Amino acid sequence: MSQSYAFRAVDGLGVKVTGEVESDSPEGVSELLKGRGLLALDVKLKSKSMELSFDALTPIKLEDLALLTRQLATMISSGLSLMRALTVLETQTENKRLRATVVAVRQTIESGGSLSDALARHPKIFSELYVAMIRAGETGGFLEDALLRVADQLEAQNKLRRQVKSAMVYPAVVSTIALCVCTAMLLFIIPVFAGVFKQFNGKMPSLTVHTIAVSNVVRHQWYLVFGGGFGLGFGFRWWKNSKSGRPVWDRMRLKAPAKIGGIVQKIALARWSRTLSSLTTAGVPMLEAIDVTGRTAGNAVVEKAMAAVRDSVQGGGMIATALANEPIFPSLVTNMVRVGEETGALDSTLAKVADFYEEQVEAAVKSLTSILEPIMIVVVGTIVGFMILAMYLPMFHVYDAIK
Repeated sequence: MSQSYAFRAVDGLGVKVTGEVESDSPEGVSELLKGRGLLALDVKLKSKSMELSFDALTPIKLEDLALLTRQLATMISSGLSLMRALTVLETQTENKRLRATVVAVRQTIESGGSLSDALARHPKIFSELYVAMIRAGETGGFLEDALLRVADQLEAQNKLRRQVKSAMVYPAVVSTIALCVCTAMLLFIIPVFAGVFKQFNGKMPSLTVHTIAVSNVVRHQWYLVFGGGFGLGFGFRWWKNSKSGRPVWDRMRLKAPAKIGGIVQKIALARWSRTLSSLTTAGVPMLEAIDVTGRTAGNAVVEKAMAAVRDSVQGGGMIATALANEPIFPSLVTNMVRVGEETGALDSTLAKVADFYEEQVEAAVKSLTSILEPIMIVVVGTIVGFMILAMYLPMFHVYDAIK
């Protein structure tokens, strides 16, 4: 029966290597390591009965995956075999989940599978784009170049994601502060006013009544607030990821006000052009490249548009002609793609389009931040102002009664 063994070994140059392998016995581990050019120093059976592992929950960042891909490309271009390079990566990868994935990939290759087939077994880590580019590199005999292109693609995608996250920092901080202030007022300040208002026999304004009612719910029925918030969040997330809700949500994002819709469109176009450029440069067949680009676009509108483009190209049409019929693609994109098709330099043309829209995203994000600052201040001020007004309206009524 095959079991998991942890080992320490050295290679011919004296470099220490550690890792895990599946074997029937410690002797089998030593023979397996000998086949890799390693000398086993210590082999221990890995016990799983009393261990609780949370490695599957460890997130894998894009920069970690890009670094691993670039390291693998460097080692292969330096003359190391694929198996030896993966063994070295097992010792250098700090992320436990990614390290376990590298071990699983190496074991699949040892069983006779290709690198692309081994990567395809882990779709949550290696996307369809990643696998398609590696498969093209294996088929064409330029695996190290394909790995470098994948690393460039991941780094560009990570840069774009960081730009978007940076734009959300200010609204997130202000929203959190506003929520804390409103919660504190509902829990501590409004109950004090409510105790004073009980001494009034007159009728209180409806705004005050509603505000006190909200305060009572937050204080005494907080579980309803948390439960309702959790239910709404879970329901919204389920809806926007569902087959029927995702297209509606993606169209709503493209039409969002305050320049948000424009930024969403630019992000989608930058990702689309970068992905299609990477696939065509890697030598992936055009129909497969269009298909993969649509499935990895991250936007249902782009995905639907690419399905129409694929049907058009399959029927002998031009990509630019099909793109011109899709509203999400502006004339700049269609004209650039038409030039790329006519000159036979579609990959480089798409790369220039991606560079252009990534720069546009960076500029738009900075502009959005400057617009959101006064909007958030007005929103927070309005919420706090309504609560203060609700508490002082009864006092104005009392003053009027005294007069």
